[in-house]
Amino acid sequence: MRVLAVVAALTLAVAAPVAGAPSLASSGCPLFPADNVWHADVSRLPVHPRSGAYLAAMGPGAGIHADFGSGTWEGGPIGIPYTVVGAGQPRVPVRFGYAAESDPGPYPIPPDAPVEGGPGADGDRHVLVVQAGSCRLYELFDAHREGGGWRAGSGAVWDLRSNRLRPAGWTSADAAGLPILAGLVRYEEVARGRVDHAIRVTVDRSQAAYLWPARHHAGQAGASLPPMGLRLRLKAGVDIGGFPTQARVILQAMRTHGLVVADNGSSGFIGGVPDERWDNDALRQLRRVTLADFEAVDTARLRISSASAAARGTARTARAAPADAATPRTEPSLPPASVQATPPASSAGVPEPAAASTGDPPDPGSEALLPQLLAAILGVVAAALAFREVARRTRRPTRRP
Repeated sequence: MRVLAVVAALTLAVAAPVAGAPSLASSGCPLFPADNVWHADVSRLPVHPRSGAYLAAMGPGAGIHADFGSGTWEGGPIGIPYTVVGAGQPRVPVRFGYAAESDPGPYPIPPDAPVEGGPGADGDRHVLVVQAGSCRLYELFDAHREGGGWRAGSGAVWDLRSNRLRPAGWTSADAAGLPILAGLVRYEEVARGRVDHAIRVTVDRSQAAYLWPARHHAGQAGASLPPMGLRLRLKAGVDIGGFPTQARVILQAMRTHGLVVADNGSSGFIGGVPDERWDNDALRQLRRVTLADFEAVDTARLRISSASAAARGTARTARAAPADAATPRTEPSLPPASVQATPPASSAGVPEPAAASTGDPPDPGSEALLPQLLAAILGVVAAALAFREVARRTRRPTRRP
């Protein structure tokens, strides 16, 4: 009876329609390994020696602005959307404007993939696709439909189970050469009460240099300007107790994991996924917090390798941080071959599949059938999710007037 109750609950959960964005959990993929620097706790890191200059250049009076929410703005969804596709999604050609620094296609991007701002929008027009099975993340900048495929300014493919970075000096779909989805606030994680990663933020002017884990810059001369990859942390003394729940969960993430400077734009604008369940009034309360409430932190001690996003944890402190890890790096005109080489494979920090998380043998009797029953349940859930995704793609989205 207990197993039947679990089956019934899962079936109802899958069948119930939810007016929101796709769930990353439905792909069965992690958002990069647990030891990835996006997940690092920066609450105890030292303040960067140039913190004051960086914050002054950003404009300390700028309030934190949630560049995402529910509803529409100028005819398009508010935020950067993404979609999840199955392992069998057809691959289509993609033509790049910056082909030399883009991962070549074809990409498994459906013809109706959501575009940032909507199909007719100007701006960055990002397209983000997670493929189940392969656990690859495909990201495009300035994406437009073209024939049976797409054209884009640039594109990057990320292995969500790997910490490998792009070659030094290479862009991605973001100016910093970093993955976009890793830094977006998603409704489902806020609803669970915890955002376990840093958040993407833009600044109006940036330095012509970058800090690990960033790989690219789009800035100008000026050592006081913030470099791409800079980590900002909400100061411990800022009282977040009086904020609405959605805003408070996001602010706590800023205190624990921080913000990552990832692109040029309006200072203090943070990235997130559009979702009809966002409370826009609660998100607007974030503007009560300004950049003056932040400090830049020195992440040098987290870095293990310049070619990897794996971050040193509290249990791995034997090796000293590289001497130049906190110094912004100017990119070469062409990345050297030694940088483009594949870094040595490492299994450190890669999460094991859920089924392998315990080594306890099954109890005798009826409990011995539990693995088979769970496998059947997961099969039903996967099929239902796939059916719902197909049904979603066959109907045109309706937008509120």
